[in-house]
Amino acid sequence: MQRRTFLASAAALSLRAASRLPIRKGVLLSMLPRSLSYEERCRLAREVGFEELECGTVENASEAEQIKKAAEAAGLRIHSVMNQAHWKYPLSSSDPEVVARSLKGMETSLENARYWGAEVVLLVPAVVNEQTRYKEAWERSVQQIRKLLPLAEKKRVIIAVENVWNKFLLSPLEFAEYVDQFKSPWLRAYFDVGNVVLFGFPQDWIRTLGSRIVRLHFKDFRFRKRVAEFVGLGEGDVNWLEVYRALSEIAYKGTATVELPGGDADYLREVSRRVDRILEGGILGGA
Repeated sequence: MQRRTFLASAAALSLRAASRLPIRKGVLLSMLPRSLSYEERCRLAREVGFEELECGTVENASEAEQIKKAAEAAGLRIHSVMNQAHWKYPLSSSDPEVVARSLKGMETSLENARYWGAEVVLLVPAVVNEQTRYKEAWERSVQQIRKLLPLAEKKRVIIAVENVWNKFLLSPLEFAEYVDQFKSPWLRAYFDVGNVVLFGFPQDWIRTLGSRIVRLHFKDFRFRKRVAEFVGLGEGDVNWLEVYRALSEIAYKGTATVELPGGDADYLREVSRRVDRILEGGILGGA
């Protein structure tokens, strides 16, 4: 009993002594209260502890300028653009008009990123459905992304493909292969921690993808009594301590952006606090 007590105490001390990961905290612009102006939203994000911002694609030049000025005034860096056209108009479509609209959306996203000073554009590369076979999704998306890479290089912006619930890139080995085939520093991985819990372990994906990961999304996921749902950080099945260890092992030094429902200042402050706990190696509550 004494030995067990000693080992438990040593483990607790080791955990408390864990160093904070050199990862910056990001928040989605869409999580901030829409009743506020862009300036007020950005100021709030900074006040509750976030350092960086991820924005969706903006076609209106005046609105893009408002966002840029608001972020700069708050001392909030825009680090990434979430492309908006890839679900409705996937690159993997057999319809040339759909693909053309998808490419146009990515071009706008890359322009946004260059204007805002963001280093990354998030892209859902393909969607597998009854009309599009897996093989077709792979081949078509690769063909179209290759067309975008010269523009990405010109803009000095990385295209980061993300793992989402699109029935595509269903294992870390396959995700790594997909990224590697481009042999380009302008195509890397945007890894979402919560999106793989239903069929894998985030820490395994992180270790497999390694330096391919250029950005992270933080969210939690829970599967109980046949109900699958995204939940608050620390309230689901993600083993955040193992995620911490995996990120430490691959020496990830980028940004982790929370992708959660929006809320008020108190809610956002609590989300920010939970991200701090994760980055410090703390154990969050939950199942």
